[in-house]
Amino acid sequence: MRTGKLGFRISRSLPLAIIAVLVLFPTAVPALEPTVRTALQPDEILVLANVRTPRSVALARYYMVRRKIPGDRLLLLWVTDEETCSRKEYNDLVATPVRKYLLENPPSRPVRCLLTMYGLPLKVAPPQSNPERDMGSPTSLEKQGLHQTPGTTAEAVDTNESTPAWETRERAEKRATGGSSRDQWASLDSEIALVLTQEYPLAGWIYNPDFIGRNEVRSKHPIREALMVSRLDASSVSIVRRIIDDSLDTEEKGLKGTAYFDARWSQAERRDMSGSRSGYGYYDRSIHKAADIVRRSRKVKVVQDEQETLFQPGTCPDAALYCGWYSLARYVGAFQWVRGSVGYHIASSECSTLKNRYSRVWCKMMLDEGVAATLGPVNEPYLAAFPLPELFFSLLLKGSMSLVECYAVSNPFLSWKMVLIGDPLYRPFKENPGRGQ
Repeated sequence: MRTGKLGFRISRSLPLAIIAVLVLFPTAVPALEPTVRTALQPDEILVLANVRTPRSVALARYYMVRRKIPGDRLLLLWVTDEETCSRKEYNDLVATPVRKYLLENPPSRPVRCLLTMYGLPLKVAPPQSNPERDMGSPTSLEKQGLHQTPGTTAEAVDTNESTPAWETRERAEKRATGGSSRDQWASLDSEIALVLTQEYPLAGWIYNPDFIGRNEVRSKHPIREALMVSRLDASSVSIVRRIIDDSLDTEEKGLKGTAYFDARWSQAERRDMSGSRSGYGYYDRSIHKAADIVRRSRKVKVVQDEQETLFQPGTCPDAALYCGWYSLARYVGAFQWVRGSVGYHIASSECSTLKNRYSRVWCKMMLDEGVAATLGPVNEPYLAAFPLPELFFSLLLKGSMSLVECYAVSNPFLSWKMVLIGDPLYRPFKENPGRGQ
């Protein structure tokens, strides 16, 4: 039985493990490049703020002044200031006015990115059951990426020999009864990326048309156009202002410090468990590859860990970059974050709240303690929903793409669970652009 970082055996408490990412990423991610396009400009961002929260509007205007975003790129919404809104509220009070603005905006001034501000809901709840709406949506296996493709099998889940038989049966039952295909929860940000696409199934995820990783699964509902989306949010107004200021200051000076990559297994141990056929093994290997990419760039120092235990409190000074896992909703205060730091933690529901003062989810705590940018899911996303570390950090290191562009092309799914928090224009390695590999 494996314990350690997970703190307990892989079980029903950790549903994130049930997706086999081999179907989605059958080979190592190559040095992919997004389609050549002009870098995101300030006047291509539409800032969304909530008039029910005056501080939301004030923060939006502060950011726009600092980034020189034109005043008419602010859209004021009137919606609940709770972290969760209903599907009807989302449709009527968020999606409709945003769509109206975009459709009435002159083609000569395209909006490519939406920025959601502090005070806007974080999550969109499912609508009441509507079987007619869901008819024709992708099947459960297609939604989970578990149907067979050449060279793979539907049983390529976590085949660790220590997995108990009862858990294998439970996973098979979940796949057979629908699994994620009936899940209609979404982050507001992931949903609003498809605001110009009015017809698509709400259940499960939609494949991101801008994703540059390898994807052998083809959606029955291809989306031709998606907007980039980022969020400036945290547990307090002061933290959001700090994120804005830190991002601008770091762009001028360049991000310096240490990159910490917290894998779980050595290469030999991954061979023992199930190698490339395991979702856990695949992402663990990607963390190792991300560490190698950052090390070769020589832009920051690298500390790479492959022990089952997490980095322990106080062991990560001058943290500039970070990626690791697991420790569900139990942030470990190992880090002293430098100004402008960027990182994310691979675990379920780590962005389920940014406001609950008692919560220890990783996104909230990392922002509270000093990071400038992070990402995470609002509830169970399944492992394949996370950007591959090797891809995200490789693009970030190049210095030619902004934070939101790096995320937009490394994020596999839309109308799903993930949220990017940070200044969309932030380029931590702007002063020293390079290939990062």
